[in-house]
Amino acid sequence: MTTNLATYSVVLTYSAMAVYVIAFIAFALDMAKRAGNVAAASDASSSAPAVQAERTVATVQGGTVVLEKIATTDAPSGRRGTKFERVGMAMTILALVLHVASVVLRGIAADRVPWGNMFEFSLTGTALIVLIFLLVQFWQNLKFLGVFITGLTIILLGIATVNYWVPVVPLQPALQSYWLVIHVFVAIAGTGFFALGAGLAVAQLVQTYRQGRTASGKLRFMETLPDADRLEVLTYRVLLVGFVLWTFTLIAGAIWAERAWGRYWGWDTKEVWTFIIWVVYAGYIHARATRGWRGARSSWLALIGFAAVMFNFSVVNVFFKGLHSYSGL
Repeated sequence: MTTNLATYSVVLTYSAMAVYVIAFIAFALDMAKRAGNVAAASDASSSAPAVQAERTVATVQGGTVVLEKIATTDAPSGRRGTKFERVGMAMTILALVLHVASVVLRGIAADRVPWGNMFEFSLTGTALIVLIFLLVQFWQNLKFLGVFITGLTIILLGIATVNYWVPVVPLQPALQSYWLVIHVFVAIAGTGFFALGAGLAVAQLVQTYRQGRTASGKLRFMETLPDADRLEVLTYRVLLVGFVLWTFTLIAGAIWAERAWGRYWGWDTKEVWTFIIWVVYAGYIHARATRGWRGARSSWLALIGFAAVMFNFSVVNVFFKGLHSYSGL
């Protein structure tokens, strides 16, 4: 029964990846369509007068209410999503349903939380990244990050299924603790916000580059996105949430280490890199808040932090030996 559930989990994972690919293509077509719409609107505005619309305004003249029609210009904003964006979001939701089902089946097969090794961590982590991306839409329209999020998910799931897959095995003694649920889950959630912040930082850098160019024909789809300053603010807010979660991860890890090994800190490789990530993002927040770092400098620092997260996830977990060698490989 356990083997069958694990097999079904893998099948659902591949199915989710296929749907993510469709979503990625739809988001990419949305970007191309936005660029075309902006170009068409620009050509139309340069060759024809602006479309005039009228609105009625009530004014008071000598005690008499007078209704006047005032001409207004309707300029196309270009910020509305296309049908490809709607298809991309629908496919992302469908892929996440399949993705979560694969996570649940893996957990049932293992009879524990499904993040006890590298494959399971990758499976659950990517699902949470996509879930955070979808939930954030209720706060801010960040659908333009669909290409980045689905692309990142496809890459990470591909690496996990090819290089990290292992059969279901019992947890090592040190992992048999309720801290596995708390510590690792919060770390995954923090990683999700860091990934979203990295996507916003990339968008901010591209927007800064585009706005600094004199040629108006470059990267037209970026005209439908928020400006560089707004993207920088969004990056900061998202990374601030991730930093709070990562701070809790660091504290919870120290408490768990004391319970498991009798010390809060032992300079283990995993502990050191977790602290390095915290320092990078703390430096990002401090530099932006007190040193006035704005523009490309802050975005590059945000991307350095995410690179450290990916290095910690991929290289440290696999190639460095220590007390945190739980990759299962």
